[in-house]
Amino acid sequence: MAQPPKLTDRKALAQNRARAERDALFLHGQAIDEIKERLSEVNRTFTAPCVVTGFPEIWGDAFPEARVIEDGELLDIAQGAHDLVIHAMALHWASDPVGQLVQARRGLVPDGLFMGAMLGGETLAGLRTALAEAEVAETGGLSPRVLPMGEIRDLGALLQRAGFVLPVADALPLDVSYADTLALMRDLRAMGEANAMEARLRVPTRRGVLLRAAAAHDATTATGDGRILARFETVFLTGWSPGPDQPQPLRPGSATARLADALGTKEHGEDGGKR
Repeated sequence: MAQPPKLTDRKALAQNRARAERDALFLHGQAIDEIKERLSEVNRTFTAPCVVTGFPEIWGDAFPEARVIEDGELLDIAQGAHDLVIHAMALHWASDPVGQLVQARRGLVPDGLFMGAMLGGETLAGLRTALAEAEVAETGGLSPRVLPMGEIRDLGALLQRAGFVLPVADALPLDVSYADTLALMRDLRAMGEANAMEARLRVPTRRGVLLRAAAAHDATTATGDGRILARFETVFLTGWSPGPDQPQPLRPGSATARLADALGTKEHGEDGGKR
């Protein structure tokens, strides 16, 4: 079987994360709060949780009872060892996201819960467009600098491909105010989310590209008070490992009640009359 193309330079990603500033990790804080709230709504006590993350300190503090492991290409997770696996704000950097999900599912006991949080396709869409247009204008070419972040429908389908049942994908947008686009770019570096793509240019981006992109993005995202708005989208993925006691869908044609009766309406018969 052909291996997926290598998307991420893991060494560069580790360096970016090591330079991250905890005060800038507000997206992780949002994801932690959201996951905790969702777990509180699950009528189950989890006794063997695991967290997959590139930021072990912040997620370890949030889930002190969990085993925290690195989001490497091969996860350090034993088969059937956990009843809960949280993939924490790292799946968008995976060269093989389906492989990550499959490994997480294998690490779950039957009817174990998977919860994932990752950046989605609406994240900084305007900035990505501005950078692409500026680079073409300044250099005549386009280099890989933006992750191919998935749309929510595609990400939900990944759960099914990985063998999860009862899959759910939903998004939580967050609009953040910045002084200008250059401040946003600095904040991305402080988040540890700077370019770590394997195919990226290995030389610094031309100053003209950054200034042109910043000017264009400032113009399209201005709020009227001298600031700009940047949108981040966090996609949450939920799925269960297959288990014998889970509810199963009925076979087509096996219903014992009519939809029309449940809705209190009349349906048309084959003879054109109502019955």
